[in-house]
Amino acid sequence: MSSDLAGKRALVTGSTSGLGLAMATALAGAGADVMLNGLGEAAAIEATRAGLEKKTGRRILFDGADMTRPKEIAAMVERTETEFGGLDILVNNAGIQFTAKVEDFPPERWDAILAINLTAVFHGCRAAVPGMKERGWGRIVNTASAHGLVASVEKSAYVAAKHGVVGLTKVVALETAEHGITCNSICPGWVRTAIVEQQIEARAKAKGVPIEEEARVLVGEKSPSRTFVTPEQIAALCLFLCSDAASQITGAAMTMDGGWTAQ
Repeated sequence: MSSDLAGKRALVTGSTSGLGLAMATALAGAGADVMLNGLGEAAAIEATRAGLEKKTGRRILFDGADMTRPKEIAAMVERTETEFGGLDILVNNAGIQFTAKVEDFPPERWDAILAINLTAVFHGCRAAVPGMKERGWGRIVNTASAHGLVASVEKSAYVAAKHGVVGLTKVVALETAEHGITCNSICPGWVRTAIVEQQIEARAKAKGVPIEEEARVLVGEKSPSRTFVTPEQIAALCLFLCSDAASQITGAAMTMDGGWTAQ
């Protein structure tokens, strides 16, 4: 990783594991101090935080803000600005999933998915943008999905939320375009995160087939490349979007999906 982000301050939600941790690691490796956020056992989170700090030599902190609570999101942004002296990069990555046909979809699951996958993105942007405008520089990267551009059955809440993220990204991009700030969304295809792993395991169990066999079937259903996108590939795209080279990319929905949405 280059040191293009030396001295920058970043906040990555949903970053104690998986895709979020990969992006946090890339940003720290490029020179940024990083505030982690996410779920997990306290000891495991501390081990992750300390390990990343030792590996990168950057200041790595953790905030356990609940992404369903707007006041906690705002407080986390404020704490990041206080601890680091500012917030230059916001990565809204926290997300959850649930699948069911629309008539069977539990309303409480709909509310939770919209709250974490979409509304939390709004609250993060709302809290971070004023400071970015004041400093005249900022990067906002929102984790959307191929499902922010196309739909699949039994994912009404997730698809609605991710479409919302893509639209919100465009609005924030327009409103900040003259302030040295960019706002983009990344739309991954199948990444073998914990959320996707749960889907694979459920499908394999229902069919009575090995998990790896069902993993190949799952990725092949959508992706012409028949290959999972890796967290490291998404992290590299995030890093590019935060660089000066991407200063004129804003409001974009960047796909990395093995050809899924080209069909």
